[in-house]
Amino acid sequence: MNLNNYLSDRNYDELFMANGSPRPCSSNLIKKIKEYTSRQLQNKQKIADRIFFREGVTFNVYGDKKGSEKIFPFDLIPRVLEYQEWNLLKNGLIQRMKALNCFLQDIYSSKHILNHKIVPEDLILKADSFRKICEGLEPANGIWINICGSDIIRDQNGHFLVLEDNLRCPSGVSYVIENRNIMKRVFPEIFSSANVLPVEDYADHLRQILLESSFRKCSDSRVVLLTPGPYNSAYFEHAFLAQKMGIELVEPGDLFADKDCLKIRTTSGFERVDVVYRRIDDDFIDPLVFRKDSLLGVPGIFELFKKKKVSLVNSPGTGIADDKAVYPYVPDMIKFYLKEEPILHNVKTYKCTDPRDREFVLENMAALVVKAVNLSGGYGILIGNKATQDELHSFRKAIQKNPREYIAQPIIQLSTAPTLRGKNIEPRHIDLRPFALSARSNYVTPGGLTRVALKEGSLIVNSSQGGGSKDTWILAH
Repeated sequence: MNLNNYLSDRNYDELFMANGSPRPCSSNLIKKIKEYTSRQLQNKQKIADRIFFREGVTFNVYGDKKGSEKIFPFDLIPRVLEYQEWNLLKNGLIQRMKALNCFLQDIYSSKHILNHKIVPEDLILKADSFRKICEGLEPANGIWINICGSDIIRDQNGHFLVLEDNLRCPSGVSYVIENRNIMKRVFPEIFSSANVLPVEDYADHLRQILLESSFRKCSDSRVVLLTPGPYNSAYFEHAFLAQKMGIELVEPGDLFADKDCLKIRTTSGFERVDVVYRRIDDDFIDPLVFRKDSLLGVPGIFELFKKKKVSLVNSPGTGIADDKAVYPYVPDMIKFYLKEEPILHNVKTYKCTDPRDREFVLENMAALVVKAVNLSGGYGILIGNKATQDELHSFRKAIQKNPREYIAQPIIQLSTAPTLRGKNIEPRHIDLRPFALSARSNYVTPGGLTRVALKEGSLIVNSSQGGGSKDTWILAH
């Protein structure tokens, strides 16, 4: 395969330097890729696609006229990071997760950070995602966030930045493991020559974290994974993780809240459950407390959590910490709670609640990315330089009407990576979602989900918006 014409414009490319030479971490990979013809690589891609189809590696897109269930798009050419780069990311993610846990424990108890005016009180206490009913609660080990999937980008200068934190029901780790399995099967000759850190043991670490989250400190604690059901967009992942951990995959009708404990219906009767890894949002988890019309929750489960009879992972109430309007204050949380400088920095963010920032956003919207603070999956985003005048006008009106619901950031040309597109290898923009775990110990899976914008020039990497993924290689030290 001829890569002499591969160009990445002025973007930072993950595998190639500006002069066109492979980066040291990717030189062996590029050498191997060049040994294949275009047709051979296309055939390899077809094999990978067939395996994904046969094994049902899918995701659901709500409201898609072509059908809701889709095969998760996968690109053969991996993203490669040096161990030193990964170590920086890992330490930064653990630091960030510690600070966010401190923040949640604080705002649902003493509210020191609000009293010191580090974070505006109204921003937190009047937010829809702030759960007043969680005040005074203390999850097992004092940990509110056991599972975190922060999105990391690299800018034009090669600097890592945190784009956002996903703390409610972060998804995507099943594709990390499946991508690695595919690479081993389709490119065994390439993978065997690379010294890559493993990701296959993630489920073991997750199971250990869940067991450590039990209020009952005993060897026979029972863990289940609660799913809304097969029509959920991430149902493949729910079933995948439950099977890998060797725990029951349950739907709400399988559980029953007794006055003393949560029970699961089994063929031999009711049995106690100690930890629920929930993949259901707060609003739907318990119709007696949150949305009364929810058919997805378990009546009485929140009261059991409150009495420390069952653990819910992640804890209810965590949504306020991944609110995009709260995101700009995370570096201040790190300094306030940990007395440390942030290892990883945020993207420059304009807060539309601030009059000066809001005026700047309204006047410069065509050069900014504007985001609705409580939407995800690539929805509620305006990329100013690609927006129509009607779209710009609509967002201006929305910001003026409800500034709390929007933030804005500069348009950052995400780093690129070589991606197979038909007969050619072309640059496409990417990001990275590593998965961090926390209970009595901390763990970050080495690598994470590299998401790729398959459309030329697109900065939207979400699968629901036409994005795909790559395997992420962390080279051993």
